[in-house]
This record gives sequence, C-alpha cells and structure tokens, in this order.
Amino acid sequence: MNYFIQFLIAMTATITFAILFSVPKQELPLCGLAGALEWVVYYAIVLKMKNVVLGSLTAAFVLTIFCRITAVLRQNPATVYFLPGIFPLVPGAGIYYTAYYLIFGKKELFAAKGLETFEIALAIVFGIIFGFSIPEALFHKREKNKKQEES
Repeated sequence: MNYFIQFLIAMTATITFAILFSVPKQELPLCGLAGALEWVVYYAIVLKMKNVVLGSLTAAFVLTIFCRITAVLRQNPATVYFLPGIFPLVPGAGIYYTAYYLIFGKKELFAAKGLETFEIALAIVFGIIFGFSIPEALFHKREKNKKQEES
C-alpha cells in the first residue's frame, strides 16, 4: 500500500510540474507516469538497500530510458517527459539544508549535507548519461521494422 501512495503522490506532483512547463494536455498522464515510475524505483532501492546514491542513479537511468521510449512512440522530444519527470528526484531539501548550515556557521553539518547532496546530484547526472548513451537506433528499431513490413 505504501508504494501505491508514493506512486500517486509522485504522479500528482509531476503532473502539476508539467502543467507549469506548459506540456500539451494529452501528454500529462505520461509525464506523471514518468515521475511516478522513477520515484517508485528510487523509493524501493532506498528502502531495501538504504543507499540514496544508488537509488538516484538507477531511478535517473530508468526515467531516461522511459522518456526516450515514450518520445519515439509519441513522436515528441524526450524533454517533454524528462523535465517534469526528474522533478521528484531533485535533491531540493539537501540543497536547502546545505545553504542553511552554511549561513548559520554549522561547518560539520554543512560539509556532510553538502557532500551527500553533491553525490546525489552526480548520481542523477550519471544515470542520465548512461540512459542517453544507448544508441538512438535501438529505440527506432521497431519503427524501421514496421516500415519494412509495409513496403
């Protein structure tokens, strides 16, 4: 049940964010699905393995692959799904607390939270890089097969 609630909240937040980005209305459910899928992957890994960095890396990779597949199927740019979809994963609280500890002179907490936030951000970047490093031809293979069958 907890996964279902996490899924719904992430989907709602992602759709709301997609509306702010003026995503076409017919694409809103897929944007919500992208964010919810990514968040459930992250949440499951963090619960099972207690590793937010691995969770962020894996979730960003899954999101990137999902967005690339959806973009090909719907004939839209991947960013339509990717930008709102990444929203639940961004370490906003970590950035806030890093700045908070810096301003109030809590150097140890600043260093610890800053390093953790940097690791999470780097994991997200590498997840995206790994997802986009897969050749585009693999995502268009199905379309090429369809065109060959029609000829």
